[in-house]
Amino acid sequence: MTTSQHGFLGALPPAHRDRLAAFAHDVEIPAGTRIFEEGGAADRFWIIRSGGAALDVHVPGRPPAVVETLGEGDLLGWSWLFEPYRWHLGAQARGTLLAAEFDAGRVRAACGHDPAFGLAVTGAVAAVIARRLKATRTRLLDLYGPPGGGAGGGDR
Repeated sequence: MTTSQHGFLGALPPAHRDRLAAFAHDVEIPAGTRIFEEGGAADRFWIIRSGGAALDVHVPGRPPAVVETLGEGDLLGWSWLFEPYRWHLGAQARGTLLAAEFDAGRVRAACGHDPAFGLAVTGAVAAVIARRLKATRTRLLDLYGPPGGGAGGGDR
């Protein structure tokens, strides 16, 4: 895996980026594949090299709602870092997805053994979570909010 200077890896200092990259192996996920399901065991994660993935949320009585589409350099999956290690969203490959795949248990163990590495990884993942939370909120308001209500309003 090349250690890109942009996307999720770009948020890490070079030494931590290289250390994380050492845990990766390349995978190819065919178009249309369900990568993970909301509520399933979050035992791995990916950094997208090419292609895309749609993140979705289960809505009772409706098809899953796509809340964000990810592409090159994006982190796919963050639930692996926080107990109970269950996916908060679902994901499906949009087109053929080439990615670096990581064993979550090995990365968590490395984070526990090296607090500076753990802090860097946790901080980079936290930034992703903040962006995803905002995107999910906005998308769900667009899909299911009252007509003309918009996605306005701030944190309450």
